Amino acid sequence: MSEKFEQWAIVELFGHQRIAGRVTEQAIGGSAFVRVDVPELPATEDFIATQAFTKLYGQGAIYAISFVDQAAALMVARQLRVQPISAYDLRRALQDLPATGGALPAPRQSDLEIDDDERPF
Repeated sequence: MSEKFEQWAIVELFGHQRIAGRVTEQAIGGSAFVRVDVPELPATEDFIATQAFTKLYGQGAIYAISFVDQAAALMVARQLRVQPISAYDLRRALQDLPATGGALPAPRQSDLEIDDDERPF
């Protein structure tokens, strides 16, 4: 019987990104992912609060993993302040919603048309 992998770490991702938190393994649909649980970080004089969130990464997205103790992971997470969704993306999504009703707008006909080059074989 194998032990469940669980360790605090700083994960370096391709694209010069980093994330810090509790790292475990998770399988979805037969594929293995590295799961990073970033804890809630309270607001400080220099930073806004960050809610707790989870990100899953495939092995091809990871450049390196540095295993550290909890204090080091939390220190790095405070410095990085990775957000679960960027304020820009959220603002744009909210602007795209209709003023009333809360439903997403129907797609435009031009969005539904497929060029011959985009048709699957």
